[in-house]
Amino acid sequence: MSQFDHTKYAPFPVINKTDRRWPSQTIQQAPLWCAVDLRDGNQALIEPMNVAQKQRMWALLVKLGFKEIEIGFPSASQPDFDFCRWLIEENQIPDDVTIQALTQARSGLIARTYEALKGAKQAIVHVYNSTSPVQRKKVFNLDKAGIIDIARNGAQLVLDHANKHPETKWFFEYSPESFSSTEIDFSIEVCNAVIDVWQPTPEHKAIFNLPATVECATPNVFADQIETFCDQINARESIIVSLHTHNDRGCGVAAAELGLMAGADRIEGTLMGNGERTGNMDIVTMAMNLYSQGIDPGLDLSNADEIVRIVSECTQIAAHPRHPWLGELVYTAFSGSHQDAIRKCLAQQPEDEPWDVAYLPIDPRDLGRDYQSVIRVNSQSGKGGVAYILENDYGLQLPRWLQIEASQKVQAHAEQKSIEVSPETIWEIVQKSFMTTEQGYSLSSYNVQRNGEHEGVNATLTKQDMEEVHISGKGDGALSAFCQGLEQALKIQLEIINYDQHAIGSGTDASAVGYVQVKINNDRYCGISKDKDIISANLNAILACVNQMEK
Repeated sequence: MSQFDHTKYAPFPVINKTDRRWPSQTIQQAPLWCAVDLRDGNQALIEPMNVAQKQRMWALLVKLGFKEIEIGFPSASQPDFDFCRWLIEENQIPDDVTIQALTQARSGLIARTYEALKGAKQAIVHVYNSTSPVQRKKVFNLDKAGIIDIARNGAQLVLDHANKHPETKWFFEYSPESFSSTEIDFSIEVCNAVIDVWQPTPEHKAIFNLPATVECATPNVFADQIETFCDQINARESIIVSLHTHNDRGCGVAAAELGLMAGADRIEGTLMGNGERTGNMDIVTMAMNLYSQGIDPGLDLSNADEIVRIVSECTQIAAHPRHPWLGELVYTAFSGSHQDAIRKCLAQQPEDEPWDVAYLPIDPRDLGRDYQSVIRVNSQSGKGGVAYILENDYGLQLPRWLQIEASQKVQAHAEQKSIEVSPETIWEIVQKSFMTTEQGYSLSSYNVQRNGEHEGVNATLTKQDMEEVHISGKGDGALSAFCQGLEQALKIQLEIINYDQHAIGSGTDASAVGYVQVKINNDRYCGISKDKDIISANLNAILACVNQMEK
């Protein structure tokens, strides 16, 4: 038998449904969103987030507009417990935001969850147990009645503990784990048993979260399951139907969208899709899908660079350059015919009419981006040629975002002079455009101090007229601290969008190169610096950007 043998897999059973209505539905408004980056996303990381990273992720989620945020599994993890206590004791939770904590349907874990949530103004207790045939038979060795007992007893414990703490406004959520792999009639039976315990009302609804814990079928099958559940569950007017899809088949967003069309109200997911195996449902992608159809997603995703940077730094997972909507290359055209069509459409796009530009489904400016074409040095070479010359002749390994910027500068020169651009000229253009030290500020001295989770930087700058400027700042790292100091001293707004670095040479002759892309007073600049060490190179690269602004 071949190792690649499809015959060992059985097709997923479908629902024999002749009255499906969801195919004729359209999504008219955004769902209720619940971000699970701090729980489901965090547990899927090789290195779970530290305290500072959790705090940064929390701040980002609140800033983007999430009103429900699952903050962890406090009964199973001391760091999650401590983070929950920090949120409550340090008054970090806005009045319009509700935290959510996950727990298995087990007595000790439920009690510990309420201990973690003590003092919260409002909170969702999310209880779950597994219901699928493979879990029943091979993991728990229980029949259906035994699974229902676990769910019912867990729901009762959740209710009993809530009654002991009336100072908090409690909401309850139940998940039949592996819902999509469970017989639909049994999923409904289990959930009805929980409804009997909680007795939700239209004024105080319970959340029933239906996970595709492992995506095993096409999205239309999941939509059939959701529509059947919504049609047959008891007290439909008193419950919120929530979806939690995963991406094993690459269809997590599609399944969630069809699930909304089938009657669901709420979506759980993570920013940019981080999660177990191939990931969770990507809230950014789904929200931007709605936005592109003229629907308010209820989230502010206008600063794409900030989202990508914080998510990447907190998860230690780099964003794919082709990630839907936020990837660094999604508003870049490589094809000459695409470039031509985009330019012509942009030239004819009225400000007061619906967006209609070839190859660009939305206006990149809505996300704080620009349309970028990959400009050729001449008729035979593109950005790869510029990057090759700079690396081989001058040791610069430009990151992709800077390759694009550099190629545009070189192309402008080529068009103006109508000649082939030599390597020497390319280097002169790069120096003049991104490494300017002829005017403005230079770094005379600096020192970095570490204080707990933060760093401080004190530095002295020298202007061209020899005037000295002293700066001092604090931040998550030396670069952010330096930027804070520059903001205060120069009265500017400065934000790092991208940065990269590498060494040149080895041993005592080694030097460092830093690359940065920053936003200063809402304008973008790129800087490059070669120096004796990485920190000096990065700080001087930032100053190169400031000097461009000063021109």
